[in-house]
Amino acid sequence: MSRHPALYQWYVMVTTPRLIAIVRPCALARPLLFCVDGLLTYVRVIRRAFRRPLPARTGLPRLIPWPDILIGQVLKEYQGKRVVGVLRRMAQGSWQAAQGLIAKSQGGTQLNTAFIERLNATFRSRLTVLARRTRALLRRPHTLAPLIYLMGCVYNFCTYQRSLRVPGLIGGHKWIPRTPAIAAGITDHCWTVQELLSSRVPPPAWSPPVHRGRRSAVEKALMARWCT
Repeated sequence: MSRHPALYQWYVMVTTPRLIAIVRPCALARPLLFCVDGLLTYVRVIRRAFRRPLPARTGLPRLIPWPDILIGQVLKEYQGKRVVGVLRRMAQGSWQAAQGLIAKSQGGTQLNTAFIERLNATFRSRLTVLARRTRALLRRPHTLAPLIYLMGCVYNFCTYQRSLRVPGLIGGHKWIPRTPAIAAGITDHCWTVQELLSSRVPPPAWSPPVHRGRRSAVEKALMARWCT
């Protein structure tokens, strides 16, 4: 993406609301901490997305922010092309609440935007279409979505992460390696790619439509197959 100020500002204003719209349904299990850089557009979009109307007797209801939504900013001070200082501040929420969430995430001790940058580097190293100056161009966005999901599953289930290892207590092992899925308690071993691709996920239960009268034989057969 070009770093031209006007073009970059337009790109951020278009893509950021779409990203926050995907995050919003997942944010019901609050509290939630957002960590952004100094661009004010990020703060404005997050504040606009996470609001709810306050009941009012007359007129339009006043919108108030969701509780437990924290926004931290990391501002870098440059001298030429070198970073000479970093300022961390809270655009919304308290430092104490942010420090508690950072400690629970086990991802460091302070506000940092390096995690999403590390994620971008991981995807670029594994997907040729995301590398810079590549011949494998990607012209359709819907082609990228399955590749992102596949690489994300391989990263979480099939790759040991050094930062997630724990001290070994038995068997003479100094460290016990773990994948993100093991650390989250989803599985107890590191999967192979073949095991991941051959794993079958059951579809969600089907709810038949509600209508008056008796159900047809075809509908009863569908209910017997998909509702049990």
